[in-house]
Amino acid sequence: MSVRGIRGAITVDVNEEQPILQATAELLSGIVRANGIVPDDIASVFVTVTGDLDATFPARAIRAMAGWDLVPLMCALEVPVKGSLAKCIRLMVLVNTEKTQEQVEHVYLGGAKALRPDLAKA
Repeated sequence: MSVRGIRGAITVDVNEEQPILQATAELLSGIVRANGIVPDDIASVFVTVTGDLDATFPARAIRAMAGWDLVPLMCALEVPVKGSLAKCIRLMVLVNTEKTQEQVEHVYLGGAKALRPDLAKA
């Protein structure tokens, strides 16, 4: 078994608590579904947001999901690069898995598909 990083990102339209929480839950649920993982498989989740999203902590959405209360979570600000994608939530899920790097499915939703069009599903 190896520890693998699974990336994901999603955008929101507004800097408001509920859209941020809903998008975070949608993104993590997509990562979980795509990779067939459960909370016990997770070593930790690193969450970043762009500086224009300060209405809430996205990790609150993860804590509210069944079975995720003991998973270590960390929130941080994304590096503020000029011209980068706005209103974006990113996840790095570190998971214990038998999957190879090639088998891991990264998830990019909404406007975040532009970040990695090579990995984003249609």
